[in-house]
Amino acid sequence: MAKIGIVGLGSMGFGMACSMVRAGLETWGHDVNPDAVTAFHAEGGQTSTLHAAAPSLDALVVVVLNAAQTKAVLCGADGLMTQMRPGAVILSCATVPPSFAHEMEAEAEKHGLLYLDAPISGGTVKAAEGQLTIMASGRPEAFDAARPTLDAIAAQVFTLGDHAGPGSAMKSVNQMLAGIHIAAMGEALTFGMTQGISPETFLDVISRSAGTSWMLESRAPRVVSGDYDARSSVDIWPKDLGIALDIARDARFSAPLTAAALQQFLAASGMGLGAEDDSAVAKVYARNARLTLPGKDTP
Repeated sequence: MAKIGIVGLGSMGFGMACSMVRAGLETWGHDVNPDAVTAFHAEGGQTSTLHAAAPSLDALVVVVLNAAQTKAVLCGADGLMTQMRPGAVILSCATVPPSFAHEMEAEAEKHGLLYLDAPISGGTVKAAEGQLTIMASGRPEAFDAARPTLDAIAAQVFTLGDHAGPGSAMKSVNQMLAGIHIAAMGEALTFGMTQGISPETFLDVISRSAGTSWMLESRAPRVVSGDYDARSSVDIWPKDLGIALDIARDARFSAPLTAAALQQFLAASGMGLGAEDDSAVAKVYARNARLTLPGKDTP
């Protein structure tokens, strides 16, 4: 039985961890929130600590927020790279710059470890179902070592290169589109309200018309119901769109739509909405147009 560790039992990582357990993988979970760890134990996760299990792990999945947290998990004062056995594989799933993925791959190889640049997409529902899309790059040996884990958590694994970096580059392309689509959803939904079109009617019609998108169909129902409990928070987007714009700047590529979407998420964060679901970007438009969205806590 493969032995897997996972760091980060948040909205995505918890579902991924449970998918590994269902697939028959012996799985240890760790999170800064002890309640998340306790909940994972109730779902069949191993009850000893991940750090105690680290020398025996076949794979370590890192599902934290950003590059700084990833580096702390792997290379910090109690970093797991120094505790894992040679030949084990690290799957790094956070959205990070490609240059960071290169750096971590080189650091892993110094310790005799394999490294898979493996950002994820699909949302919390697909994470819980083991049906994520993974945009992966790394050495063929890393893919081979990661295969039991990938089979447990993903419906689709794209092989994008034989070194780390291309996976993270593709994730930035995805996040560019996703962030723009969420902001566009908020703009279009509230624009419709100025024309007497209710959010409910907007969703009913547009979700079955050419203007729809996966993000619209995912996020607009949250605005309609006034439910802003975070599945993916507003404050994720300044980071992810910022990474995309940094890459674009280095490539001397103009990305005006990305920059405009970023400003809307920054505005939402400035309104105190950073911890809310990213669909709350619609509140920025509603406030500016003096509109009232569904739900008691909206403008």
